[in-house]
Amino acid sequence: MKGIVCEQIDQFQYIEMLEPTYVKGEAIVRIKRIGICGTDLHAYKGNQPFFTYPRVLGHELAGIIEQVGENEAGLQVGDQVSIIPYMHCGSCIACLRGKTNCCTDMKVLGVHVDGGMRELISVPTSHLILTNGLTLDQTAVLEPLSIGAHAVRRSGLQKGETVLVIGAGPIGLGVMAFAKQSGAKVIVMDMKDERLDFCRQWANVDHTINALHGPKEQLAAIQDGELPTVVFDATGNARSMMDAFQYAAHGGVLVYVGLVKADISFHDPEFHKRELTLMASRNATREDFDNVLMLMKNSKIDVEQYVTHRVPFEMMISEFDRWLMPESKVIKALVEL
Repeated sequence: MKGIVCEQIDQFQYIEMLEPTYVKGEAIVRIKRIGICGTDLHAYKGNQPFFTYPRVLGHELAGIIEQVGENEAGLQVGDQVSIIPYMHCGSCIACLRGKTNCCTDMKVLGVHVDGGMRELISVPTSHLILTNGLTLDQTAVLEPLSIGAHAVRRSGLQKGETVLVIGAGPIGLGVMAFAKQSGAKVIVMDMKDERLDFCRQWANVDHTINALHGPKEQLAAIQDGELPTVVFDATGNARSMMDAFQYAAHGGVLVYVGLVKADISFHDPEFHKRELTLMASRNATREDFDNVLMLMKNSKIDVEQYVTHRVPFEMMISEFDRWLMPESKVIKALVEL
């Protein structure tokens, strides 16, 4: 079967791979869509933590089951599925507390182990989400949107609170969408006006701020001097993540959704004075996938506009460098098989 491997930094290669053999408890899935995300871009450029080369990328996946045995979920050959790419151990302290998204021995497809940038993949049936009735595009973006849903759920956001989302990429967009679903007032900060325009259109956010033009003053004007009670940073940029402390209200919450390969520091007296809560939000759980799936089925999430670029599998390598360029204006790119 055909596959694509990231051999080293800045180098993809098409390869012939062995097809997976059936293993009891798993299903062989034919991949039909692969979403490209920040993790893939960072891995390609050598900026992804927890990563080694060579590696088959791809963890935002949609496919059709080709082979499966008896299973508790009742999955059958021909079912359309999304894949939960976080392979957890099930026995560590995090897993035993239901926090499978931050397992101590986590193996994420496309990061720690080879992912789905290939024609066929074998996956435990416990990590498949039945998506019959959704489109393949909706199925593929279930994972990145679930990351945003998890961050909002983890923050404890309440209806009527004011939220600041920093970073208008695909993960940030998911945070905005689910914050709005929670009944929050949502303010978005980014450095690109076209991204901010997209946020107003796609996520129906309440206010936008260009971070290049006095963001603190703009935020103060919007809030009559008050600060948001919940701040999400989805940039994966160390400077932005450190600056985010200044935007949270006294008694507020700061959630790091983005990941950066760097150390983060902050001014402790200000942190203590405000009694801030600092959180990391990693991956998502099945509960988050199920919540997003329900919203998609009820037409609450517009995936058609969220997906802005697509290419056939055979053209991905030639297009990948272009997606890194700001002028490409990529929100979410999909690879089709």
